[in-house]
Amino acid sequence: MEQYSTRSETYNCECRYYKLTDLQENQIASPFADHKPRPMSTSIFYLLSHDRPRGVIHMNKSVTYHVLHQGRARYTLIHPTSPPKIEHHIMGPNEAEGETRMLLVGTGVWKMSELPQEDLDTAEAAPTDAEREQARNRVNCLITEVVVPGFDWDDHKYLTREGLEKLFEGDEEKFKRFERDLKVVR
Repeated sequence: MEQYSTRSETYNCECRYYKLTDLQENQIASPFADHKPRPMSTSIFYLLSHDRPRGVIHMNKSVTYHVLHQGRARYTLIHPTSPPKIEHHIMGPNEAEGETRMLLVGTGVWKMSELPQEDLDTAEAAPTDAEREQARNRVNCLITEVVVPGFDWDDHKYLTREGLEKLFEGDEEKFKRFERDLKVVR
């Protein structure tokens, strides 16, 4: 995991590391983007790391498959229905505990990912600096995201404060819970 946490990635707008791993050259008309041409698919490595353990709430118009390579991540999905439906999924290797190695997120669903707090706490509790650093690197989570039709920034958006207020209108508790997960605009 260390090679992914320091050397191979680009730092992206979600404040995580990512690396494009495949971009199909063939184009198709995307039914989710007014039939504009998009690559058939794209895929990336996406890394949540102990130094950047949280993503921000965002939405893709295309379907996204998340496939676990290593580690664990907690995904929160918010379906913008009335009332909003909130789901939590742990991507991890322990299927007996309900963890999953693959997560499909459909179109029009808000999502965010984070390293589980208990994993971060365990890493920080290591008795020596050397053991703590090793534990921090073991906490990192590497996922492949496959987007179909392929990813395009025009098909992506971040949840804004105004959007969050509208989504959870009248529910101050949920608004406060998710406010920390909004992208900070500078």
